[in-house]
Amino acid sequence: MSEVLLIDDNGVKIGVTKIEDALRMAEERNLDLVEVAPQAKVPVCRILDYGKYRYQLQKKEKDARKKQKGQTLKEIKMRPKIDEHDYNFKVKAVMNFLKCGHRVKVSIFFRGREMAFLDKGRNVLARVVHDTESLGKVEAEPRMEGRYMRMMLTPLGPTKTKETNKQDKNQEEVEQSE
Repeated sequence: MSEVLLIDDNGVKIGVTKIEDALRMAEERNLDLVEVAPQAKVPVCRILDYGKYRYQLQKKEKDARKKQKGQTLKEIKMRPKIDEHDYNFKVKAVMNFLKCGHRVKVSIFFRGREMAFLDKGRNVLARVVHDTESLGKVEAEPRMEGRYMRMMLTPLGPTKTKETNKQDKNQEEVEQSE
C-alpha cells in the first residue's frame, strides 16, 4: 500500500498519489490524512480536520437520537368486577395509547377471595384484546404476577402522533364540507 486515492479538504479529487506526498500535503495545511475506504483496490484517503469531523458525526448521531420516537410503556389497571362504564373508559384510554404508538400493559388486580376467580380476570383481558384488535396485538399473553394478571399490547403498523391525528381530523372536515 504505497499509493492512495487522495481527496483534499474542499472535496476535490486530486487523484492517485504516494502516501508520503499525501501526508506532506496534509501537514502543509495543518490537517489530518484520514483513510475513509480501506477496502478499495486503491485505498481512499481524505485530508480533513479529524477533530471537527468527529464532532460533526457526534452531532448528527445526537440529532438522529432526538428525532427517534421512543416507544413508552403505559399501564392501565382494572379489577375483575369492573363496571361497564369504567371498562369502556379504560378501553378508550388503551385505544388512544395504541394510536399514539405506545405499548400498553393491562393489569387486573385481585383482592382477597377474588383470587379464586381468575377466569373473570382472563375474560376481562380477552374482552380488551377483542375491543382493541384493530389497533394493537398481544405481545405477552396474560400471566399472573403475584396478585396481578398482566398482559402486554403493542400497536399495529405506523404510529400516529397527536399532530397527525389533528391533521387527519382537519382533512376529514374539509372533505365533508365539499
